[in-house]
Amino acid sequence: MCGIVGLHLRNPELHSRLGAMLAEMLGEMQDRGADSAGIAVYGNPEWAPPGHGCVSLLELDVVPDEVASTLGAAVGVPVAAQLVDTTLVVSAPVPAEELLGAARAAYPDALIAGFGADLTVLKGVGAPRDLTESWGLAHASGWQGVGHTRMATESAVTPSGAHPYAVGPEQCLVHNGSFSNHATIRRELRAEGVEFDSENDTEVGARFVAHQLAAGKDVETALKEVCATFDGFYTLVVSNHDSFAVVRDAIACKPAVIAETDDWVAIASEYRALAKLPGVENARIWEPEPEVVYAWTR
Repeated sequence: MCGIVGLHLRNPELHSRLGAMLAEMLGEMQDRGADSAGIAVYGNPEWAPPGHGCVSLLELDVVPDEVASTLGAAVGVPVAAQLVDTTLVVSAPVPAEELLGAARAAYPDALIAGFGADLTVLKGVGAPRDLTESWGLAHASGWQGVGHTRMATESAVTPSGAHPYAVGPEQCLVHNGSFSNHATIRRELRAEGVEFDSENDTEVGARFVAHQLAAGKDVETALKEVCATFDGFYTLVVSNHDSFAVVRDAIACKPAVIAETDDWVAIASEYRALAKLPGVENARIWEPEPEVVYAWTR
C-alpha cells in the first residue's frame, strides 16, 4: 500500500503555500498508510536558514540547548537547534557535511533523518494528519517537498523505518511498493563500505541511488540503474536540492499520477491528493509509463 506525494514549485509566488499544499496532499493519502509518515521540505527558512548547513536528527534524548552548545563548540560557530515534534533540527553557517560530522561524533546513536543546504526532513509514528499538525507543516514555505504515508511491510513501525530516506546531501527518496532482492543488494553495498540504519527495503534503494550519484551519475541515469538492478514493484520519487524525478517498475502496478502546469509539477499515488492544487483543472495529467524516468529541474 503506502502513499507518496511530491510537489515541485515553478512559480515563486507559491513558495509561501508549499507546506499548506503538502499537508493537504499528505492528509489525502492517510488511508494508504496510517502507521507513520515523513516529509522533506526544501527552502523553509524557519527550519533551514539560507546559507546554513542543516541536519535533522531522530532518536536523540538530549535537550536542544545542550545540542546547540555541544555542536557549536565542535564547529566553532553558533548552532541553532529546535525540536519539531520528535525531530531535532539543527543548523549553522557551515557546510552541511561539517555539521553532520560533528553531530555523528557527538551523538553516534542518533538517527540522521536528512542533511544538506535548505533541507529539513521530519518523520514520526502515528496518523499522517496528526503528524502534519504537530510539525506545523501548513505554515512552512519552500520550493519543493516530498512526503510519504507508510503501511509497514518490510520492517518495524519506527521513525527509522519511515520515509523519506535522505541518505545523501540534499537527497530524498520515497517509495510505494517493495524490492524483492533488497537483501542481496544490501550485502553488495555493504561490501563497498555503505552503512545502513535500518532493515527497510526502501533504505537499500536510497543508498543505491546515493551511491550512484556520489560516483558522478545524474539522477536520470541513477534511476535507470535502479530499474536494471532492482526486482519488485515500485513507484519512486527522488528529489535533490534543485530536481525532482519519478520512475515506476516495468509492470507499473503501483498507482501513480503526475500533474503539470506552468506553476508546478506534482505526483501522488492517487489523483485525490492533487485535486485541490491551484489550477489543477488546467493541468496536463497522466500516469507515468513503466521504466520511464520523468525529471524536472529548478
